[in-house]
Amino acid sequence: MTFTAAVAGASGYAGGEVLRLLLAHPEIEIGAVTAHGNAGQRLGELHPHLLPLADRVLVPTVADELAGHDVVFLALPHGKSGELTAALEAAGSGALVLDCGADHRLADAAAWEEFYGSAHAGTWPYGLPELLLADPATATGAAAPAGGAAPASAATPAGAAAPARQRDVLRGARHVAVPGCNVTAVTLALQPGVAAGVVDPADVVAVLAVGYSGAGKAAKTHLLAAEALGSLAPYAVGGTHRHVPEIEQNLRAAGAGRVGLSFTPVLAPVSRGILATVTAPLAAGADPAAVRAAWEAAYADEPFVHLLPAGSWPTTAMVTGANTAAVQVTVDKRAGRVVAVCAIDNLVKGTAGAAVQSMNLALGLPETTGLTTVGVAP
Repeated sequence: MTFTAAVAGASGYAGGEVLRLLLAHPEIEIGAVTAHGNAGQRLGELHPHLLPLADRVLVPTVADELAGHDVVFLALPHGKSGELTAALEAAGSGALVLDCGADHRLADAAAWEEFYGSAHAGTWPYGLPELLLADPATATGAAAPAGGAAPASAATPAGAAAPARQRDVLRGARHVAVPGCNVTAVTLALQPGVAAGVVDPADVVAVLAVGYSGAGKAAKTHLLAAEALGSLAPYAVGGTHRHVPEIEQNLRAAGAGRVGLSFTPVLAPVSRGILATVTAPLAAGADPAAVRAAWEAAYADEPFVHLLPAGSWPTTAMVTGANTAAVQVTVDKRAGRVVAVCAIDNLVKGTAGAAVQSMNLALGLPETTGLTTVGVAP
Protein backbone atom coordinates (compact mmCIF):
# COMPACT_ATOMS: atom_id res chain seq x y z
CA MET A 1 0.00 0.00 0.00
CA THR A 2 1.27 3.48 -0.86
CA PHE A 3 0.74 6.42 1.49
CA THR A 4 0.90 10.08 0.48
CA ALA A 5 3.05 12.37 2.63
CA ALA A 6 3.28 16.15 2.84
CA VAL A 7 6.20 18.01 4.40
CA ALA A 8 5.61 21.41 6.00
CA GLY A 9 8.76 23.48 6.45
CA ALA A 10 10.46 21.69 3.56
CA SER A 11 12.96 24.48 2.93
CA GLY A 12 14.83 23.91 6.21
CA TYR A 13 17.43 21.31 7.12
CA ALA A 14 15.01 19.02 8.96
CA GLY A 15 12.36 19.24 6.24
CA GLY A 16 14.94 18.58 3.55
CA GLU A 17 16.22 15.54 5.42
CA VAL A 18 12.69 14.17 5.81
CA LEU A 19 12.30 14.48 2.03
CA ARG A 20 15.63 12.75 1.40
CA LEU A 21 14.56 9.77 3.48
CA LEU A 22 11.07 9.65 2.00
CA LEU A 23 12.55 9.48 -1.51
CA ALA A 24 14.03 6.10 -0.51
CA HIS A 25 10.86 4.84 1.18
CA PRO A 26 9.06 2.21 -0.93
CA GLU A 27 5.63 2.89 0.58
CA ILE A 28 5.57 6.70 0.40
CA GLU A 29 4.54 9.04 -2.38
CA ILE A 30 5.61 12.63 -1.70
CA GLY A 31 2.82 15.16 -2.01
CA ALA A 32 2.83 18.83 -1.04
CA VAL A 33 6.05 20.52 0.05
CA THR A 34 5.45 23.77 1.89
CA ALA A 35 7.35 26.73 3.29
CA HIS A 36 6.68 30.15 4.72
CA GLY A 37 9.19 32.77 3.60
CA ASN A 38 10.42 30.57 0.73
CA ALA A 39 6.98 29.78 -0.69
CA GLY A 40 6.97 30.13 -4.46
CA GLN A 41 10.57 29.00 -4.92
CA ARG A 42 11.64 25.78 -6.57
CA LEU A 43 12.79 23.20 -4.07
CA GLY A 44 15.96 22.68 -6.12
CA GLU A 45 17.07 26.24 -5.36
CA LEU A 46 17.18 25.41 -1.65
CA HIS A 47 17.96 21.67 -1.69
CA PRO A 48 19.90 21.01 -4.91
CA HIS A 49 20.80 17.53 -3.63
CA LEU A 50 17.14 16.44 -3.86
CA LEU A 51 17.24 16.05 -7.63
CA PRO A 52 13.99 14.06 -8.06
CA LEU A 53 12.13 16.93 -6.38
CA ALA A 54 14.11 19.84 -7.80
CA ASP A 55 11.24 21.19 -9.90
CA ARG A 56 8.66 21.08 -7.12
CA VAL A 57 7.43 24.54 -6.15
CA LEU A 58 7.10 25.26 -2.45
CA VAL A 59 3.54 26.21 -1.55
CA PRO A 60 2.42 28.17 1.52
CA THR A 61 2.26 26.34 4.84
CA VAL A 62 -1.49 26.34 5.35
CA ALA A 63 -3.92 23.60 6.28
CA ASP A 64 -5.57 23.56 2.84
CA GLU A 65 -2.27 22.53 1.21
CA LEU A 66 -1.62 19.78 3.75
CA ALA A 67 -5.11 18.31 3.98
CA GLY A 68 -5.85 15.21 1.93
CA HIS A 69 -2.55 13.45 2.67
CA ASP A 70 -2.18 10.26 4.68
CA VAL A 71 0.88 11.61 6.53
CA VAL A 72 1.97 15.15 7.38
CA PHE A 73 5.45 15.98 8.66
CA LEU A 74 5.81 19.30 10.47
CA ALA A 75 9.37 20.68 10.36
CA LEU A 76 8.49 24.10 11.74
CA PRO A 77 9.95 26.53 14.28
CA HIS A 78 9.02 25.83 17.89
CA GLY A 79 5.59 27.19 18.76
CA LYS A 80 4.17 26.90 15.24
CA SER A 81 3.02 23.28 15.09
CA GLY A 82 0.16 23.55 17.55
CA GLU A 83 -1.67 26.23 15.59
CA LEU A 84 -1.27 24.41 12.27
CA THR A 85 -2.39 21.10 13.76
CA ALA A 86 -5.54 22.73 15.11
CA ALA A 87 -6.26 24.11 11.63
CA LEU A 88 -5.74 20.66 10.09
CA GLU A 89 -8.16 19.08 12.54
CA ALA A 90 -10.71 21.82 11.90
CA ALA A 91 -10.40 21.03 8.18
CA GLY A 92 -11.28 17.39 8.92
CA SER A 93 -7.85 15.95 8.14
CA GLY A 94 -7.40 12.45 9.49
CA ALA A 95 -3.71 12.37 8.63
CA LEU A 96 -0.97 10.91 10.78
CA VAL A 97 0.89 14.04 11.92
CA LEU A 98 4.53 13.90 13.01
CA ASP A 99 5.86 17.03 14.68
CA CYS A 100 9.63 17.44 14.30
CA GLY A 101 9.46 20.55 16.48
CA ALA A 102 9.20 20.71 20.25
CA ASP A 103 5.56 21.71 20.66
CA HIS A 104 4.17 18.35 21.77
CA ARG A 105 7.15 16.61 23.42
CA LEU A 106 6.73 17.59 27.05
CA ALA A 107 4.13 16.13 29.38
CA ASP A 108 4.60 18.88 31.95
CA ALA A 109 2.88 22.09 30.82
CA ALA A 110 4.72 24.12 33.47
CA ALA A 111 8.08 22.92 32.14
CA TRP A 112 7.06 23.91 28.61
CA GLU A 113 6.04 27.39 29.72
CA GLU A 114 9.26 27.82 31.74
CA PHE A 115 11.61 26.84 28.90
CA TYR A 116 9.65 27.99 25.84
CA GLY A 117 7.69 30.95 27.18
CA SER A 118 4.35 30.20 25.54
CA ALA A 119 1.18 28.20 26.15
CA HIS A 120 1.56 24.42 26.06
CA ALA A 121 0.03 22.83 22.93
CA GLY A 122 -0.53 19.41 24.56
CA THR A 123 1.33 16.12 24.71
CA TRP A 124 1.57 13.60 21.88
CA PRO A 125 2.97 10.05 21.80
CA TYR A 126 6.73 10.41 22.01
CA GLY A 127 8.67 9.34 18.94
CA LEU A 128 11.67 7.53 20.40
CA PRO A 129 10.85 3.84 19.83
CA GLU A 130 13.87 2.68 21.86
CA LEU A 131 12.86 4.64 24.98
CA LEU A 132 12.70 2.25 27.94
CA LEU A 133 9.52 2.38 30.02
CA ALA A 134 9.88 1.22 33.60
CA ASP A 135 6.10 1.47 34.06
CA PRO A 136 4.20 1.27 30.73
CA ALA A 137 0.95 2.02 32.53
CA THR A 138 2.10 5.61 33.04
CA ALA A 139 2.99 6.15 29.37
CA THR A 140 0.39 8.61 28.10
CA GLY A 141 2.28 9.55 24.98
CA ALA A 142 5.40 10.75 26.76
CA ALA A 143 7.11 10.16 30.06
CA ALA A 144 5.47 11.24 33.29
CA PRO A 145 5.91 14.91 34.24
CA ALA A 146 7.98 15.95 37.23
CA GLY A 147 4.94 15.97 39.50
CA GLY A 148 4.31 12.32 38.70
CA ALA A 149 7.89 11.11 38.78
CA ALA A 150 8.43 7.52 39.79
CA PRO A 151 9.96 6.86 43.20
CA ALA A 152 13.63 5.97 43.37
CA SER A 153 12.74 2.32 43.91
CA ALA A 154 11.11 2.22 40.47
CA ALA A 155 14.44 1.58 38.75
CA THR A 156 14.56 -1.97 37.43
CA PRO A 157 17.17 -3.98 39.35
CA ALA A 158 19.90 -5.71 37.40
CA GLY A 159 18.76 -9.11 36.19
CA ALA A 160 15.05 -8.24 36.30
CA ALA A 161 12.74 -8.47 33.30
CA ALA A 162 13.48 -5.93 30.60
CA PRO A 163 11.24 -2.86 30.60
CA ALA A 164 8.79 -2.16 27.80
CA ARG A 165 9.66 0.18 24.93
CA GLN A 166 8.03 3.31 23.60
CA ARG A 167 7.45 1.62 20.23
CA ASP A 168 4.44 -0.11 21.75
CA VAL A 169 2.88 3.32 22.36
CA LEU A 170 3.58 4.40 18.77
CA ARG A 171 1.82 1.54 17.01
CA GLY A 172 -1.35 2.95 15.53
CA ALA A 173 -0.74 6.48 16.84
CA ARG A 174 -2.22 9.40 14.88
CA HIS A 175 0.05 12.07 16.34
CA VAL A 176 3.77 11.74 17.13
CA ALA A 177 6.14 14.18 18.84
CA VAL A 178 9.62 13.61 17.40
CA PRO A 179 12.35 13.96 20.09
CA GLY A 180 14.99 16.64 20.25
CA CYS A 181 18.29 15.57 18.70
CA ASN A 182 20.40 16.21 21.82
CA VAL A 183 17.77 14.44 23.88
CA THR A 184 18.03 11.32 21.74
CA ALA A 185 21.81 11.17 22.14
CA VAL A 186 21.77 11.61 25.92
CA THR A 187 18.83 9.24 26.43
CA LEU A 188 20.29 6.43 24.36
CA ALA A 189 23.66 6.88 26.06
CA LEU A 190 22.44 6.52 29.66
CA GLN A 191 18.98 4.95 29.87
CA PRO A 192 20.13 1.30 30.13
CA GLY A 193 21.97 2.12 33.34
CA VAL A 194 18.94 3.91 34.76
CA ALA A 195 16.59 1.04 33.87
CA ALA A 196 18.95 -1.55 35.36
CA GLY A 197 19.59 0.47 38.52
CA VAL A 198 23.37 0.56 38.06
CA VAL A 199 23.72 4.36 37.83
CA ASP A 200 22.56 7.14 40.12
CA PRO A 201 20.51 9.58 37.97
CA ALA A 202 20.63 12.25 40.68
CA ASP A 203 24.02 13.42 39.36
CA VAL A 204 24.10 13.19 35.56
CA VAL A 205 26.62 15.28 33.63
CA ALA A 206 26.24 15.49 29.85
CA VAL A 207 28.59 17.38 27.54
CA LEU A 208 27.78 17.30 23.83
CA ALA A 209 29.65 18.30 20.68
CA VAL A 210 26.95 19.38 18.22
CA GLY A 211 27.09 20.07 14.47
CA TYR A 212 25.94 23.45 13.20
CA SER A 213 22.96 22.11 11.25
CA GLY A 214 21.29 21.65 14.62
CA ALA A 215 21.00 25.43 14.81
CA GLY A 216 18.88 25.59 11.66
CA LYS A 217 19.27 27.63 8.49
CA ALA A 218 18.62 31.12 9.85
CA ALA A 219 21.39 33.61 9.02
CA LYS A 220 22.96 34.59 12.36
CA THR A 221 26.40 36.09 12.93
CA HIS A 222 27.66 33.37 15.25
CA LEU A 223 26.68 30.71 12.67
CA LEU A 224 28.75 32.21 9.86
CA ALA A 225 31.67 30.13 8.63
CA ALA A 226 34.10 32.92 9.51
CA GLU A 227 32.94 32.74 13.12
CA ALA A 228 32.54 28.98 13.43
CA LEU A 229 35.41 27.35 11.57
CA GLY A 230 38.30 26.46 13.86
CA SER A 231 36.28 27.25 16.96
CA LEU A 232 34.31 25.35 19.61
CA ALA A 233 31.54 27.37 21.25
CA PRO A 234 29.40 26.38 24.25
CA TYR A 235 25.84 27.63 24.34
CA ALA A 236 22.78 27.50 26.60
CA VAL A 237 25.08 26.87 29.57
CA GLY A 238 23.88 26.49 33.14
CA GLY A 239 20.68 24.52 32.70
CA THR A 240 19.04 26.91 30.24
CA HIS A 241 18.86 24.67 27.16
CA ARG A 242 15.31 23.76 26.16
CA HIS A 243 16.19 20.07 25.93
CA VAL A 244 16.86 19.81 29.68
CA PRO A 245 13.27 19.00 30.78
CA GLU A 246 12.88 16.53 27.91
CA ILE A 247 16.00 14.60 28.95
CA GLU A 248 14.81 14.55 32.54
CA GLN A 249 11.42 13.31 31.34
CA ASN A 250 13.00 10.40 29.47
CA LEU A 251 15.21 9.33 32.35
CA ARG A 252 12.17 9.28 34.62
CA ALA A 253 10.39 7.14 32.06
CA ALA A 254 13.27 4.67 32.23
CA GLY A 255 12.84 4.41 36.00
CA ALA A 256 14.71 7.29 37.61
CA GLY A 257 13.37 8.93 40.73
CA ARG A 258 15.06 12.30 41.21
CA VAL A 259 17.03 13.41 38.17
CA GLY A 260 19.87 15.88 38.59
CA LEU A 261 21.18 16.95 35.18
CA SER A 262 24.03 19.24 34.17
CA PHE A 263 23.75 19.61 30.40
CA THR A 264 26.25 21.56 28.29
CA PRO A 265 26.12 21.55 24.47
CA VAL A 266 29.11 22.80 22.48
CA LEU A 267 28.91 23.83 18.83
CA ALA A 268 31.60 22.00 16.87
CA PRO A 269 32.75 23.05 13.37
CA VAL A 270 31.05 20.18 11.54
CA SER A 271 27.80 20.31 9.59
CA ARG A 272 26.27 17.14 11.06
CA GLY A 273 26.59 14.98 14.10
CA ILE A 274 26.29 14.85 17.88
CA LEU A 275 28.79 13.21 20.21
CA ALA A 276 27.34 12.98 23.71
CA THR A 277 29.55 12.09 26.67
CA VAL A 278 27.32 11.32 29.63
CA THR A 279 28.48 10.36 33.12
CA ALA A 280 26.72 9.43 36.35
CA PRO A 281 27.84 7.85 39.63
CA LEU A 282 27.84 4.10 39.87
CA ALA A 283 24.81 3.27 42.01
CA ALA A 284 25.47 2.27 45.60
CA GLY A 285 26.09 -1.45 45.77
CA ALA A 286 26.15 -1.88 41.98
CA ASP A 287 28.71 -4.29 40.57
CA PRO A 288 30.89 -2.55 37.96
CA ALA A 289 30.98 -5.84 36.06
CA ALA A 290 27.20 -5.60 35.56
CA VAL A 291 27.34 -2.26 33.78
CA ARG A 292 28.14 -3.39 30.26
CA ALA A 293 25.67 -6.26 30.63
CA ALA A 294 22.89 -3.71 31.21
CA TRP A 295 23.66 -1.95 27.93
CA GLU A 296 23.96 -5.26 26.09
CA ALA A 297 20.57 -6.38 27.36
CA ALA A 298 18.90 -3.08 26.51
CA TYR A 299 20.14 -2.87 22.93
CA ALA A 300 20.63 -6.49 21.85
CA ASP A 301 17.58 -6.46 19.57
CA GLU A 302 17.48 -2.79 18.58
CA PRO A 303 17.98 -2.38 14.82
CA PHE A 304 19.30 1.19 15.02
CA VAL A 305 21.27 1.24 18.28
CA HIS A 306 24.71 -0.34 17.99
CA LEU A 307 26.69 -1.08 21.15
CA LEU A 308 30.30 -1.10 20.01
CA PRO A 309 32.78 -3.79 21.04
CA ALA A 310 34.51 -3.07 24.34
CA GLY A 311 37.32 -0.57 23.89
CA SER A 312 35.93 0.94 20.67
CA TRP A 313 34.46 4.44 20.98
CA PRO A 314 31.80 6.18 18.90
CA THR A 315 32.59 8.91 16.40
CA THR A 316 30.19 11.06 14.45
CA ALA A 317 31.79 9.83 11.22
CA MET A 318 30.45 6.33 11.98
CA VAL A 319 26.85 7.46 11.70
CA THR A 320 26.80 10.28 9.13
CA GLY A 321 23.77 9.85 6.88
CA ALA A 322 22.51 6.80 8.80
CA ASN A 323 19.69 6.23 11.28
CA THR A 324 22.21 4.66 13.64
CA ALA A 325 23.17 5.47 17.21
CA ALA A 326 26.65 4.21 18.08
CA VAL A 327 27.02 3.67 21.85
CA GLN A 328 29.78 2.67 24.25
CA VAL A 329 29.97 2.45 28.04
CA THR A 330 32.64 1.89 30.67
CA VAL A 331 33.27 2.44 34.38
CA ASP A 332 35.75 5.03 35.57
CA LYS A 333 36.69 3.22 38.77
CA ARG A 334 38.86 6.04 40.13
CA ALA A 335 35.97 8.47 39.85
CA GLY A 336 33.28 5.93 40.70
CA ARG A 337 31.30 6.99 37.64
CA VAL A 338 29.79 5.28 34.63
CA VAL A 339 30.83 6.93 31.35
CA ALA A 340 28.55 6.45 28.33
CA VAL A 341 29.12 7.92 24.88
CA CYS A 342 26.62 8.11 22.02
CA ALA A 343 27.10 9.37 18.46
CA ILE A 344 24.21 10.16 16.13
CA ASP A 345 23.59 12.15 12.98
CA ASN A 346 21.45 14.96 14.36
CA LEU A 347 19.45 15.25 11.13
CA VAL A 348 18.79 11.51 10.75
CA LYS A 349 18.46 9.55 14.01
CA GLY A 350 18.20 12.90 15.76
CA THR A 351 15.26 14.17 13.70
CA ALA A 352 14.11 12.93 10.28
CA GLY A 353 15.07 9.30 10.77
CA ALA A 354 13.25 9.19 14.10
CA ALA A 355 10.21 10.68 12.37
CA VAL A 356 10.22 8.06 9.61
CA GLN A 357 10.88 5.25 12.08
CA SER A 358 7.91 6.41 14.15
CA MET A 359 5.78 6.81 11.02
CA ASN A 360 6.50 3.19 10.10
CA LEU A 361 5.29 2.00 13.48
CA ALA A 362 2.19 4.18 13.37
CA LEU A 363 1.25 2.94 9.89
CA GLY A 364 1.86 -0.72 10.72
CA LEU A 365 4.92 -1.00 8.44
CA PRO A 366 8.15 -2.77 9.39
CA GLU A 367 10.01 -0.31 11.60
CA THR A 368 13.16 -0.28 9.46
CA THR A 369 11.43 0.43 6.12
CA GLY A 370 13.17 3.12 4.10
CA LEU A 371 15.93 3.61 6.69
CA THR A 372 19.59 2.63 6.55
CA THR A 373 22.30 1.87 9.07
CA VAL A 374 24.95 2.45 6.41
CA GLY A 375 26.75 5.75 6.81
CA VAL A 376 28.75 7.93 4.42
CA ALA A 377 32.54 8.05 4.58
CA PRO A 378 34.94 9.75 4.45
